[in-house]
Order: sequence, then structure tokens, then C-alpha cells
Amino acid sequence: MIQTVDVPIIAEHVPVYAHPGDAGADLVAAEAARLEPGQRALIGTGVRIALPDGHVAFVVPRSGLATKHGITIVNSPGTVDAGYRGEIKVTLLNTDSEAAFDIAPGDRIAQLIVMPVPRANFIPVEELPGSVRGEGGFGSTGYQAGGAS
Repeated sequence: MIQTVDVPIIAEHVPVYAHPGDAGADLVAAEAARLEPGQRALIGTGVRIALPDGHVAFVVPRSGLATKHGITIVNSPGTVDAGYRGEIKVTLLNTDSEAAFDIAPGDRIAQLIVMPVPRANFIPVEELPGSVRGEGGFGSTGYQAGGAS
């Protein structure tokens, strides 16, 4: 069963889910912009929401823009806290080294994922419980299947 949550919104273009079962609803640009190679720009979506307490929204890249045009989001995922009431804006980056990318109002530029989020109780301790991974960090599992480095 799909769980839903009511999210009050002010927007000319309400985010929509492209397909049943999609996690992210598409956010569209509310303004035109041109991203030259390597350039980034803050793009407004015209969307303002009121998330219920205990929820967060993440702004994430669209895979098609990344694959076809090298367009990604600089601070991905962007976090929209429940108390924020301003416009959701997206910092897009053109990673293509040669081609500029034009954005027009109404273009789908990102996805918005709304999720419940528990509040953590941070409990100071002298020692953490052990785990299989332990202190292994960046690159500790290798880059090939089977853990080869």
C-alpha cells in the first residue's frame, strides 16, 4: 500500500510524478537560464511548500539530464526542512566541457522526494558497539565486485 502525506503548496506548476511508483515528483524551472560549460546557476521553481513536522523533502537530479546533457545539482540532495516556507530553488551545474545548456520555463530540472524522518536522540557513550564494517571508510570495499581494489 502506498502511503501518502498532504503537503500544502503554492505553485504555478505543481510537481507531478511521471509514472506510478516513482519516488520523485518533477520540479520545473520558473525562469530561463543558459548554463555555459562548467557554469552553475540558481534556478527558481516557483514552488513553496509546508511539509508536516517529521518530514523532509530532498531535491535530487534528474537522471536523463545528467546522462544526456551533463546537468546535475551541486548540493545534491538539497534538503528542504519542514519549517522552510520559501521558494525551492535548484543549483544546477553544467558538467559538459563543450556544450552550453539552455533552460526554459516549464523544463523539468529536478525531482522532489518527500520522506518521513525520525528525530535522533544523540546519546554520548565511551565506546560504540562493534560491526562487521568497523572503521573502514572511503574506498575500503574496493571498486570491483568481490572487493578487488
